Amino acid sequence: MAADSFPKANAAYDRWLRREIRGKVVAADLRKKREKMASGPFPFLRATYWRWAETILDICPDLADAPTTLAVGDIHLENFGVWLDDDGRLIWGVNDFDEAAVMPYALDLVRLATSAALARPSRVYRGGAICAAILDGYSRGLKNPRPFVLDREHVWLHELLIASEDEHARFWDKIAKLKGSKNLPGRYRRAIEAALPDGAEIVKFSRRTAGTGSLGRPRWVGIADWHGGLAVREAKALVPSGWTRAHGRQGGRLRVQDIADGRYRAPDPWFSANNKVVVRRLSPNNRKIEVEAQSDALLSQSMLRAMGHELANIHLGTGDRHNAIARDFRRRSRAWLHRATRAAAAAVSKEFKEWRKQHRKRAAK
Repeated sequence: MAADSFPKANAAYDRWLRREIRGKVVAADLRKKREKMASGPFPFLRATYWRWAETILDICPDLADAPTTLAVGDIHLENFGVWLDDDGRLIWGVNDFDEAAVMPYALDLVRLATSAALARPSRVYRGGAICAAILDGYSRGLKNPRPFVLDREHVWLHELLIASEDEHARFWDKIAKLKGSKNLPGRYRRAIEAALPDGAEIVKFSRRTAGTGSLGRPRWVGIADWHGGLAVREAKALVPSGWTRAHGRQGGRLRVQDIADGRYRAPDPWFSANNKVVVRRLSPNNRKIEVEAQSDALLSQSMLRAMGHELANIHLGTGDRHNAIARDFRRRSRAWLHRATRAAAAAVSKEFKEWRKQHRKRAAK
């Protein structure tokens, strides 16, 4: 069955989101999301995972029979960051699993490559270098899945991701400027309080606007005084994955925590998710690289290989899918990802241009 037109599908998704969070959509954040969607094909891709889930098997039907695994779903260049593990080691990897679901493993590779192809809209995607690097990293990960611990290895990642003094100052300045609020619902208050260290005293709770695809969902921050400094925790509303929504498998437990704690990861001990809320620690050291600021770093061969490797870590981290995935991966030609990425990038770009035209017409009225 052909997918609905984008405007019709977008309206349907917004209605679904309102139902899922019981009408508590943050209208101002939703407007900001619309602006981001119109700003370029890469933010458009980031903002519309639900649409990707609806259409990708129509765009790439030959991937439907790839072995399934618990996958990220909404993977893209900016869905990687650093955190400290239980032993205080600096870890790099995927740091957002809101859309995690069981799906063909190959779709994560296609979406990652598509995000790289769309990150520089002024350049036409022609070559296969992006895809070759991702496939090379994924192949390495299948052979040797292991977390990216930055204390001894991966010096180049360590140098890229360590926050400077200016970045520390900007982070705490943003936290200081957040306006306090007493209107947060109990579920967010309880989640934040449970995530703070013993003895921390709440200074204030605040709304926070962040992200792209999750804009519109309630997002709250708790700021507490603890041992002479501040501890910050964020709680964000969770809804079922766009994949399960699109493919008729709604209901049951969300898999966010399962995938975050996979066997080949050194998980973030301050990351916690249930069926309603995900909580994480905020600090200047829990950071990621953004396309707008450092696209060259994100699109380097070394980074793309590392991203491919991390996807293998995740895909093998739950269940027992190694043999099935490895067999399927070996049987595919080296060109399969390039072909799929070209098709997906073209489809996303087409809908982006249509959306931007429509958005500009509305804005001009």
